[in-house]
Amino acid sequence: MHRIIVGALLALTVFSCAKPKAQKPPNIVIIVSDDHTRQAISAYGSTITQTPNIDRIANEGVLLTNAYVTNSICGPSRAVLLTGKYSHKNGFRRNSDSKFESDQDQFVKHLQAAGYQTAWIGKYHLGEDPQGFDHYEILPGQGYYYNPDFLVKDSGRVNRTGYVSDLVEDAAEEWLDRRADDKPFCLIIGHKATHRTWMPDLQDMDIYDEVTFPVPGTFYDDYEGRQAAMDQDMTVDKTMIMDYDLKMYPDDSKDRNITRMTPEQRAQFDAHYKLIHNELDSLNLSGRDLVEWKYQQYMRDYLATAESMDRNIGRTLDYLKAHGLDENTMVIYTSDQGFYLGEHGWFDKRFMYEESFSTPMMIKYPGVIEPGTKSDALIMNLDIAPTILDAADVAVPEDIQGKSMLPVLTGRDKQGREVLYYHYYEVGEHNVSPHFGVKTERFKIIRFYNQVNAWELFDLQEDPEEMQNLYGTEQYQEVQKEMKAKLLEAIKKYEDTEAKEIFYQEINSPKIDKK
Repeated sequence: MHRIIVGALLALTVFSCAKPKAQKPPNIVIIVSDDHTRQAISAYGSTITQTPNIDRIANEGVLLTNAYVTNSICGPSRAVLLTGKYSHKNGFRRNSDSKFESDQDQFVKHLQAAGYQTAWIGKYHLGEDPQGFDHYEILPGQGYYYNPDFLVKDSGRVNRTGYVSDLVEDAAEEWLDRRADDKPFCLIIGHKATHRTWMPDLQDMDIYDEVTFPVPGTFYDDYEGRQAAMDQDMTVDKTMIMDYDLKMYPDDSKDRNITRMTPEQRAQFDAHYKLIHNELDSLNLSGRDLVEWKYQQYMRDYLATAESMDRNIGRTLDYLKAHGLDENTMVIYTSDQGFYLGEHGWFDKRFMYEESFSTPMMIKYPGVIEPGTKSDALIMNLDIAPTILDAADVAVPEDIQGKSMLPVLTGRDKQGREVLYYHYYEVGEHNVSPHFGVKTERFKIIRFYNQVNAWELFDLQEDPEEMQNLYGTEQYQEVQKEMKAKLLEAIKKYEDTEAKEIFYQEINSPKIDKK
């Protein structure tokens, strides 16, 4: 049973009442990072970095320790956030070939109808025609870290000089300055950080140069019994590219990530990485020594890239406070999914394994959520849209598949979700086979298909790192049967017809009767 336990020792206290009826509609600020994982956030206990401004949201609200995504990939995750519907319902299954139909129902459109001003600033990654927003300034596609272009509503493409995290925050504050003071607002801030290729702000490039990070215990995983994990192409060892990812550029590099820099930016950037390149050449590394060198450089760049984002999230919080907005503004911080920081030897995301399936999420809501709250309830990014509508006292459309988290956050519902359903669709990217599955508090079952046809079952209590596939073992036959039944129930509940058809294409175990 998932619940919020009340007690000072465990710091799991919440208010016992919902939003007061007399309270004005809250302002909403949603901050969405890219590939920023819980392992890199000090509020979640990270020992490799500090994120003091992200932590402020948790310290002033609730830290959700069991937040998950429905589809661990950039664009589809944002589509789920906006629609409150699974990928097969909102139509955006894959980055590679899906088109987001922005004329479909989205929670921001309901807020607009209720009198809210709405804006999306920063990375959007759902095309170039956002709807439901009074204003937008979005990065085309992935955008760039240095001197990026923005697509500005009613103005077209605009190039701006500077570092992307600063520029996104600048644009967000400028919109807040222009908004009408007599209306509530919903602002979504989409950060590019910490997406590949992890290019830090110039002022942050060297902050981890003297740090040696511990290699994860699963770094040299041999993937025994897990064919899909064995077949992937996302290892630090074989997949991470020396010049593209780690900036060990040849002198004549034409990488657009750096050729768009100003001469002054380029000179400082080159000076930093040239020293590292020279050191690498002098070491003449090979084998595991070279792999672990790549891992250290990856971690330094990834965490340094997060530094500017955290600093600018602090600017957002400071702005709200300085303008008297913080006491009636709900602030949500989340990422589009988790990410691998060397666990299982990987970077990237996609899998339903914990590091990429889970996502950071914390919510600050003065007067409703008591500061310092921690909740272990199972929730999903699917639940953000109905939560916001609920908080704004706007009717939640019946076809939204998520459910409001407010009853959990206010203590009226101690349980949260019993089952989490997941479906990943990409074919070819990093050679991660499509798959779907369900997770409960203790167990997880996954059905891989397409490249790999296989089932996997994990006991997360006994094997939290998901190293031992228990599917087909005699000891877990009853659990296997129960989890398959839960999976089929979820497939039917969410009307995932593709998954239902694949479910019955059994491999090596008894079929469950169709009903």
